[in-house]
Amino acid sequence: MVAAPEGDIRPAQLAEALSERYLSYALSTITARSLPDVRDGLKPVHRRLLFAMRELGLSSTGGPKKSARVVGDVIGKYHPHGDVAVYEALVRLAQDFAQRYPLVDGQGNFGNIDGDNAAAMRYTEAKLTAVAELLLLGIDEDAVDFRATYDGDGHEPAVLPAAFPNLLANGAQGIAVGMATSIPPHNVAELCDALVHLIRHPNASIETLVQKVKGPDFPTGGVLVEPQASVVEAYKTGRGSFRLRARWKTERLGHGQYQVVVTEIPYQVQKSRLIEKIAELLAEKKLTALADVRDESTDEVRLVLDPKSRVIEPEMLMEALFRQTDLEVRVPLNLNVLSADGTPGVLDLRAALRAFLDHRHVVLTRRTKNRLEKIERRLEILSGYLIAYKNLDEIIRIIREEDEPKPVLMKRFKLSDMQAEAILNMRLRALRKLEEQAIRKEHKELSAERADLIDLLAKEPRRWQRIAEEIGEVKKRFALSTPIGKRRTEIADAPAIAEVPFEAMVEREPVTVICSDKGWIRAMKGHIEDEAEIKYKDGDHSRFVLKCETTDRLLVFATNGRFYALAVDKLPGGRGFGEPLRLMIDVPNEHDFVQLMVHRPAGGRLLVASDDGRGFLIEESEVVAQTRAGKQIMSLAEGARSVVAVPVTGDAIATVGENRKLLIFTQEEVPVMARGRGVTLQKYKDGGLSDAVTFALKEGLSWRQSGGRTRTETDLRDWIGKRAQAGRLPPRGFPSNNKFNAV
Repeated sequence: MVAAPEGDIRPAQLAEALSERYLSYALSTITARSLPDVRDGLKPVHRRLLFAMRELGLSSTGGPKKSARVVGDVIGKYHPHGDVAVYEALVRLAQDFAQRYPLVDGQGNFGNIDGDNAAAMRYTEAKLTAVAELLLLGIDEDAVDFRATYDGDGHEPAVLPAAFPNLLANGAQGIAVGMATSIPPHNVAELCDALVHLIRHPNASIETLVQKVKGPDFPTGGVLVEPQASVVEAYKTGRGSFRLRARWKTERLGHGQYQVVVTEIPYQVQKSRLIEKIAELLAEKKLTALADVRDESTDEVRLVLDPKSRVIEPEMLMEALFRQTDLEVRVPLNLNVLSADGTPGVLDLRAALRAFLDHRHVVLTRRTKNRLEKIERRLEILSGYLIAYKNLDEIIRIIREEDEPKPVLMKRFKLSDMQAEAILNMRLRALRKLEEQAIRKEHKELSAERADLIDLLAKEPRRWQRIAEEIGEVKKRFALSTPIGKRRTEIADAPAIAEVPFEAMVEREPVTVICSDKGWIRAMKGHIEDEAEIKYKDGDHSRFVLKCETTDRLLVFATNGRFYALAVDKLPGGRGFGEPLRLMIDVPNEHDFVQLMVHRPAGGRLLVASDDGRGFLIEESEVVAQTRAGKQIMSLAEGARSVVAVPVTGDAIATVGENRKLLIFTQEEVPVMARGRGVTLQKYKDGGLSDAVTFALKEGLSWRQSGGRTRTETDLRDWIGKRAQAGRLPPRGFPSNNKFNAV
């Protein structure tokens, strides 16, 4: 074994070393980069930006400085990361379409709602907003703890005093290692109402708080259409989502024409990308109700949507757009934050509000103690001054005659070191009578303030009343009646589930769907009359040829008892031989399907049966599944080899077995089910069911004979019986393969 070299080198398992270092990295990402603090709602980079700007003197009433200067100070003193990331964080704090209450007042190009980037930091300037100053209020009064910066050369705040409920007011987004946060912005006036209510009723329910905080309030407006029960549940658990729609209106143009104008788009949706998506759908003919989209935006959003026809209802047009574009989005809520002790966790609405109030209580207590200490120091000095005024001649004599007057003064008048030093530093001008009166007045006022502060520290109800008053002052500044405080996102009722016809999203065109015996499927334009024109691969031939339209859907019934749905407009084109069905649906094998039909959901029924002679009726609307895995309809017996599915077209059902026995019975004898094995249709001593068909009894039973001829038998008395009987041999001329091949 080779001896380890000198130094702090320890042998360790690679897995343990990697695990230890990755855990350290994960914790660093969670606590120092990605998750906001529940108290001030800021991540470290944002907190450092605001503190650095304050240190630079960039107040809301002063002038701005170059953004590059701010970024330089941040990365040089507080945040050891790249300048690009820090500048991007600064830019976001200044964007009024990203922040409900911007914390940075940006001068220059800070990007726009189209998704354009901000100008370089050397071209833009920035300063704090009044909201940011509220977050920093009291930071010089020992309101929060400070810690050493990364290089130990200075100090930075661990958290801001936060007189503004920034976490919920501006929200936050972040992705850490193994966890993430997503908090939408809210209206601060509503938050203040909820905070005051929570002070007065500490055990208030989430339902009561949601009556105050009605839901998110996004800087870009929009309409919140989430059901109230879902909103309450999201705030109860701290997880959920909110359904947000664009705000739109109809403008009448005369002669019955109109256009739809979108005036507000959902939060964090780039307008340019939204328009591109609508244009793509138009090019793909998936928005047949829409003729054109135009962007007429200036400082305000204005997207103009022209319908193809004036007979199209605006609501139907918008419903199609809501379903296919980002004119409707779901905004997630994941209230995952760092608690006061740095522990990450998901909070409900009440816990988040309570954490802010607890922080404000700590800040108030610390500021009060800090002010009390300053007052007591000042009162001590003022008391010394008053002693000096009372014994002015003796003090002057001591100062003039004594070599070391300070200890003599302290002993003669029982002064503290601070009082003696203050008296020795007095100017001659301060000996005026007016100055003595001012000092006595100040002493009286500070003594009264000192007594008030002591009483405040002794009485918790008074402290909570003071906090409620501070919150009330914030509400006045951001009241719902003010331009910045007005709710921008409308709270609306959840829309009724509107059934948008498939035709409203896909252009209706005639097509012919061709499916070969080996399961290759394609859709050719137009209705092909001569099937001889259709070409197949060598060794393959026709199985299904369906005339339909691009707005139709197809149903595939497979031997595993599952139904699959296919949109005709999604099928491969007519060039070549198409694609195998197994690439579109999870059918076990492209040969293992027994029926392909056009889906006509308007009250239609299907007869499904398996080769053990059991089956049932099912509503056609019940079989549609929008997944590749399809929908299991029939429970197959062990060893089942085949199934059959046929549309119900009459009042009678005919079944034929592998034993060549035919039975006819009425449709009423077969139950309508949603899934299962069904009932016995026909009994067999040997073999099983070969085929089944439905037909109108008065029109007779038809089957296709060799040569393409069709025969219809109307006298069916010998074969009519009850369900579950054995049946009789079919009429002469019935196909030898025991298949109806009905037309």
